[in-house]
Formats: sequence, C-alpha cells, structure tokens
Amino acid sequence: MPHTPFIETQFPLALLSAESYKERKAGAGQTLTGLGKWWGRKPLILVRAVIVGLLMPASGDPAKDQEVFLRILTMDPEGLWKRKNKALGTKTIASLVSAKEAEGMLDYSGDKVSWISGVTKENREQLERLAFNRLSYDDKLNFCQRPEQIDGPGDESWKIINEHLRTSAGNLNELLNELSIKIYKHTARVGDVFCGGGSIPFEAARLGLEAYGSDLNPVAALLTWAAINLIGGGPEVQKQVKAAQKAAWEAADKQIAEWGIEHDGRGFRADAYLYCVEAKSPATGLWVPLAPSWIISEKYRVVAVLHRNDDKGNYDIEIVTGASKDQMVKAKMGTVQSSSLVCPETGNIYSMASIRGDRQTAEGGTVYGLRLWENQDIVPRPEDTLQERLYCVRWVSEEGEREYRSVCQEDLEREEKVLALLRERFTDWQNWGYIPSKIIEPGYNTSQPIRERGWTHWHHLFHPRQLLMHGLYMKSVTSFKNIEEKIGSIISMSNAVDANSKLARWQSQLAKSGGIGVVTPSFANQALNPILNFPVIPSILMQDRYIRLPSIADQITFHERNTILAVDATQVVVPSDLWITDPPYADAVNYHELADYFLSWYEKHLPKIFSNWNRDGKSALAVKGSGEDFKRSMVDIYANLTRNMPDNGFQVVMFTHQNAGVWADLGMILWAAGLKVTAAWTIGTETSSGLKKGNYVQGTVLLVLRKRLEQNSVFLDELYPMVDDEVKRQLDQMHRVDEGFMPQFGDTDYQLGAYAAALRVLTSYADIEGQDIRHELFRSRKKGEKSPFELIIDRAVSIAAGYLIPRGLSRHVWANLNSYERLYLRGLELERHGELRNGAYMELARGFGVSEYKFLLGNSAANEARFKTPAEFKKNQLGDGLWGDSLLRHLLFSIHLATIHQDVREGFNYLKSARRDYWSRREDILALLAFLLEGRAYQHLEHWKMELEYTELLQGRITNDFAAGNTDP
Repeated sequence: MPHTPFIETQFPLALLSAESYKERKAGAGQTLTGLGKWWGRKPLILVRAVIVGLLMPASGDPAKDQEVFLRILTMDPEGLWKRKNKALGTKTIASLVSAKEAEGMLDYSGDKVSWISGVTKENREQLERLAFNRLSYDDKLNFCQRPEQIDGPGDESWKIINEHLRTSAGNLNELLNELSIKIYKHTARVGDVFCGGGSIPFEAARLGLEAYGSDLNPVAALLTWAAINLIGGGPEVQKQVKAAQKAAWEAADKQIAEWGIEHDGRGFRADAYLYCVEAKSPATGLWVPLAPSWIISEKYRVVAVLHRNDDKGNYDIEIVTGASKDQMVKAKMGTVQSSSLVCPETGNIYSMASIRGDRQTAEGGTVYGLRLWENQDIVPRPEDTLQERLYCVRWVSEEGEREYRSVCQEDLEREEKVLALLRERFTDWQNWGYIPSKIIEPGYNTSQPIRERGWTHWHHLFHPRQLLMHGLYMKSVTSFKNIEEKIGSIISMSNAVDANSKLARWQSQLAKSGGIGVVTPSFANQALNPILNFPVIPSILMQDRYIRLPSIADQITFHERNTILAVDATQVVVPSDLWITDPPYADAVNYHELADYFLSWYEKHLPKIFSNWNRDGKSALAVKGSGEDFKRSMVDIYANLTRNMPDNGFQVVMFTHQNAGVWADLGMILWAAGLKVTAAWTIGTETSSGLKKGNYVQGTVLLVLRKRLEQNSVFLDELYPMVDDEVKRQLDQMHRVDEGFMPQFGDTDYQLGAYAAALRVLTSYADIEGQDIRHELFRSRKKGEKSPFELIIDRAVSIAAGYLIPRGLSRHVWANLNSYERLYLRGLELERHGELRNGAYMELARGFGVSEYKFLLGNSAANEARFKTPAEFKKNQLGDGLWGDSLLRHLLFSIHLATIHQDVREGFNYLKSARRDYWSRREDILALLAFLLEGRAYQHLEHWKMELEYTELLQGRITNDFAAGNTDP
C-alpha cells in the first residue's frame, strides 16, 4: 500500500504551537542560538514533529495515531512527567488538589502550606503528579524541559509505540530508521537547500537520519556544519573546541595586558569604554557630542554632563556618579531627538541628514554629503563632518569595585597607542585575513552605514580597539590544524563581532545588568544601524563570547552520513527522500547582505577548509525578495528538488506571509515545479505576542507536498466550489483546535489557512482550463491586474471572511449584516486579541471586499491600528451608504447619544425612531450589544469603558421592551 504519513491526516497544532512558543521564549537558551547569529531559525520541536509526521504511517485509528505520535515526541502525559524538571511547590499543589486528597501529607496551618513531617518521597511524588496532571498543557510546560533536552520516551511508551507501529525500537534513532526502511528500503535522507541556521539538517542528523544541508551563503552553511559536527560531535569534540577557543582568547588577552592598553597602572582594568559621535552645531560652530541620553547607569545614577569649552571649540564631558534628580532629568534629554541634533546652547534642531550635507537633486534623487572612507581609514579624518570621541571609561579593581570616570590625558594616550599598534599591523592583518578587507556592497541594508557614516568596508564598523582585539584572536585561530578547533573558533568570532562593534548599544537600565549598564548586540534587529554613542567591550569581558559552544545530551548519537555545502540550490544533485525547506519570502530578510558582516571576518579562511564551497554570499545569485527573478529562481529550485526526490517522496514548505499575491505566486511556483499540496497546517512559531497575555502568536503554514504524477484537468468554474468547500473544511479544522484546547489563531492565521486550502485544490491539477501557468507566473501585469491564481485565492479569502463568525454571534445574525458591519465587528476582535498591525486590518478589509475602510480607523499609526469607538464616530457617515445606514452604525450612534447625555433614554429613543425595522431586528440588536459588551473582559480596551457602561444600560432597556413590542402595530 502507498505510504500515507501521519502529517497528511492530522497534526496536533495547539500542542506544537505551545511547544514552539516555549522553545522560542528560551531566547539564548535555544540549542542553536548560542552557536552564532542567524535570522528566522525554525523551532527544533517543529522540525522534529515534521520529520516524525512524514515517516510515521497513518492507520485506520486516528485517535491511536495521535497518542503514539505524542508519545514519540514526549508530548503525552507520560512524556511531560518525564520532562518535568521543576518542582510544583506545595502552594501550587494545594491549589490543584482537594484537602481530602492531601490529607496526611500537606499542613495548611500557619501562613504557608508545607509537607507534613514523615511523608515519604513516593507519596510526595504521587500527590505532585496528581496536581501536575490537572494543569493545562501550557502551564505544564512551565515546569518541563523541552523534548530535545531528554533522551526520548520512557520504557512504557516504547512498548505502546512499537506495538502500534510494528517496530522494535528502543530509541528515536532506531525508530526513525525502521520507519524509513519500511518506506524507502534505506535510512531516509532529509534535505534542506535553505539551511540557514541549520535547524532542519541538525534535527534530521540527531534523529539518526542522513542529513543534507546547503545554502548559497557560506555563513549559513558554516553554522549548519558546526551545529551537526560540533554541537552534535559529542563531549570530547566540545571539550577540544572549547580548549582551543580558550587558548586563542588567552593569547589575545595576554598580549593586550602586556601592551597596557586596558590598565590604568593603579590596579584597575577597563570594564567598558563609551564613545560618541561628534558634529558641529550650525548655530554655534561648536563640536557637539551626540547621544539620545547621557544617562550611563540608572542604578548608580551615573550621567555625563556637558560643559562648553570655547577654547577647544567643543564641550568637556564630566562623568558624575550619584547625580541629582535635576541632573538625571537633564541627562535623559540628550543631544539627539528623533534622529536630529539638538544644540545645547540654542535648542535649535537640525536633522542628521542636513548635518551630513545630504541634498536633493532636480530629478528627485538624493546626493549624500559624507566623504566615503577609504580602506586605510580606521578613524575619522580631522576634516570629516562626523568625529568619534571617548567620553567615559568604566574601570574595575581586582576586588571587583567599579568606577565610572571622565576621560583623562592618560586615557587619550592609551587611545593613541591602540591606534599606533593597529596601524603597524593593519596591512599584514588584512592580507592574512585576521581583520576584514571586504568592501560593503551597496544594498537594502548595507547602504545605510555608507550613507550615514561614509563607511565603505566592513572593518569601518569596528573601533580600533575592537579590530586589535578581534585580530589577535583570529591570529591564533589560523594556527589551528584540527578542523573542529578551527571552525569552532571561527564560529565563536561570529558571537564576538556581534557583541562588540560600533553597531552595539549601551543600555543604562536593563534588568539583567542590575542597572549598572550593559551592552546589547549589534544585531538586536535585522538591520545595520550605526549608533551615535556606542560601547567597546574590553578583552576581559569578552571571554564568554570567544569561549562558547552549546552542548546537548551526550546519549544522542548523530548520524555520521551528512553533507553540508555552500552551493546554489539550483545546482543541488544530491537526492533526498524528504525535502523540508523554509524559503525566502517576498519581504525576506536580506541574508546575503547581513551575513557579509560575519563573512568578512573569515572569508579568506573558508576556501582553505572547504574547497568546494562558494567563497562569498553570491548576492547576484541570491533569491531576491520580489519580482520576476524571485519567481524564476523559486521555480528552478523547487523543480530541481522535485527531480531529486523519489515518486513516493515528500516536501514540506514552511511559509509565513499575509499577502494574497505572494500566496498566488507560491501556488504557481509549486505547480510549475511539478508539486501538489496534500495538507496544510498552521503552527504558532513566533513570539511577537505572548499566549499568556491573551494575544495570538503569528502562524507558520506547513505545506505538505507530493509529486504531481496525475495529468488531470479542470475548468475554472469547477474550481470555485471545490475551493469554497476546502476553505470551509480547513477553517472548521482550525476552529476545533481553538475550541478544544486554547486560542491559537488570530484572524490573520485563518487567512493563512484559507490561502493554503486554495493551494491544495489548485495544485492538484496538471492543467487548469488549458492555461499556461508558467506564462501567467512570469508575465508582466498592469497595476491592479491579477492572475487567475490570485483571483481564486481572493475568492478563498472572501469565503474565509464570510465564514468566520466572531465568537458570540450566531450564523443567523451574521447573515443579516452587510460587509461593513462584518468588517467592523471582526476588527473589534482583532483589537481585543492585541492585533494592532495596519496590515492586518487592510487584509481583513480586502477579505470582505471593502476597498475604502480608513474612515473606520480610530488610530492608523504603525502597530497601533484599531477601529473607532462610538464617541469617535460621532455623526460622521450617519445615514450615508452601506455603512452609514446600517443597523450597527445606528446602534453605535445610539450608544454615543446615551453616553454624552448620560441618559440611556436618549439612545433608546433615537434607535427606535431611526430604525423602522426595530422590532423585526430586535434580536439582532441584542446580539450585537452582547458582542460589544464582551469587550469588558479586555483590560486594554480602556477607551471603551464609559461607552460600555451605557451599552449595558441600553441592552437592559431593549431587553425589557416587551410590552410595547406586543402592542406595536
């Protein structure tokens, strides 16, 4: 029989969303994150679930299938108990069990609940387990390790797993090997041609399968190689690598100590250097130190105070510890506001663009005014518009005592020594690859440091102190002969240069620093933002950055057969049974630009280690985020993957986007590549909003694909009803998840589900009314013109919009509302769930076919979007058109009248006079009022508070309006 995988029939969306969320929230505690910076790694639990879901066969018993699947992933009750690594505590236990159940074990007397003396360990565990099992799944995870942090299911689970699947495995590796041999007659190979940070190949190898990973960008390939061979290399390899990292750091630190460039000669060593950019004020001609805030440490009330110095033509900077309240307030203002210089003398504000000398051309372009730095520039030239200045040093004594000091003459002499030492070595170090020599190629992200600072080479993003320190470390790394030691130390450089560059930020009040001041990494976001006041971390505090390698449970044996390459995805010739990819999106991170920041530090060393890898990011070949080139690249890539998989192989494409045009293009891309969608699941994977706060996580759609072997045809008019049915089926399935566990999806996630459902229908046909889909995909279209695929997907979104009814409203009431009323009510749901993105409201309006909706918005600011309250509407649009003459609009105005007059009769009387259909639609009115009143459960809807009070009064008045109703003619 053909293999029907579990993932084609069902997938535990809510549980996997919760597990993915937990993993994401671990931040730096995630297994691969500590290896090096990359953007958008998918959670390992999600990858594991996909692989198991593809290899585990579905039986005729769906309930048993799900039980076994959860046991394999240790997401069942037994597995969760095995993963539990934190005690519930007597207080929590007492809240979950009855006094009778705890009789003889818990003492409730006194202020605290405590164990009664003499209770055995077994009895304690039994009561704790009883309490643990009563927690929700989400709450259980607070006391548990992640599935990857234990060695898999327990003995009892293995008996059940093996009996159901007819296997004889004792661990995950054995199980996945047995399952793959049953399907493919060999151990399955899992491939990923957009391997990025390495989640997919890493998890495949950890599960005992053959792993293939490739990426056009060598930085991504290097991270993936290191994930499998260093993190997955076992304790001995990790010990060896850390020893090499330590040796390289110690050699650099020793040299720095010998030079005396971080010591004051009185027993103190520098703990942090703070620099700022200086620019001349057009008002006074004085050089003004630039910083948005001059607060250095909140805890110790350390501030920088500026004193005008006309003799030098600038400002002296005094560092004050124990600043007064007035000094703290003044320091908080800084000399930069909204990217503009604020003159300390006159208060005049000058944009940084004008300071730089940027100007507009007659043709509407921009000419940037800064001098472009040359390779040999490592500090600004005296004539440059922007200068850099050391303004504070934090020192620490051998006893650990910290001092924040103003800059003295000795500090400036040490700065000159640093510069001289670097200049002596600069040319040789660039030639040998100890420091970068790579040019910054202009691009979406990379043009920012060019235009804002004039920096043209990657080493310009680093201060001489940083270049000297990082260069000393790399000097030792290049002497290592062992490949693991060399790669492990090169990888640690990625962490070091992320932490220590002129893009890093000084934070004066982060909780984790205790308010003493701490540095946040260069890539706090997906950009290259030159900072006006930046820190430099001395060598002593860089130890944990240079010496870093995450580890995992040493019981796990990685499959030895894995291939990692830096190669164009269209050139891949290695066949895989399962291709799992997370492709670049139409608004993708510009990986090929940002990764050059890291690549510049080891570009000259990689070819000596991996001779068959690409030597650079190949920006010309990179899959760009939009346009015809993007689509052609994607078709070529997925057609190549389809050729390199067996007829019974599978692909899973992970995709997150809320634009119908992009989804239409994706559908045509997959169709043109010879693939068909067989299942689609939406999993919450992002942490932009938290489940615990009542908000919804953003979903990632998993598209499960097979080769399209059939040559069946369909007409467009036949497709529409099939898409309608499939969208409804998809949304019903998602609704069941929401209602059966906990809210997992927002409106945008349901739209993703609608997109995926439409693709499932579209891609199942080889021919759609004789149309040349490849031609439709690539041809240029006029503005506003839509492809046949996009029209069908628009239809799917429209079906979803009409089919999804806000909680609390009946289908009968919903059917009586027009498109504007539906849009408004669904918009209120968005706001209640914490969705404030403009794009979400725009997509919602498009789904209802409402082209002009902005008059409904009470706030249109970025990430603050919401619809108006009755008070904000006032009389606007009342009685005019579909919206103004609707029942809901009249109802909102009646609430407004009742509120401003503080008399419910005003609103009640207006509604009865304005609506001749008052009696026939009275039940609709009450249902709408009840829906509006549900807003009271959401504390962040404070702007509705007063009006909801009168909404409730109006509801009561209409509810009791029976007598008149019975006599009304």
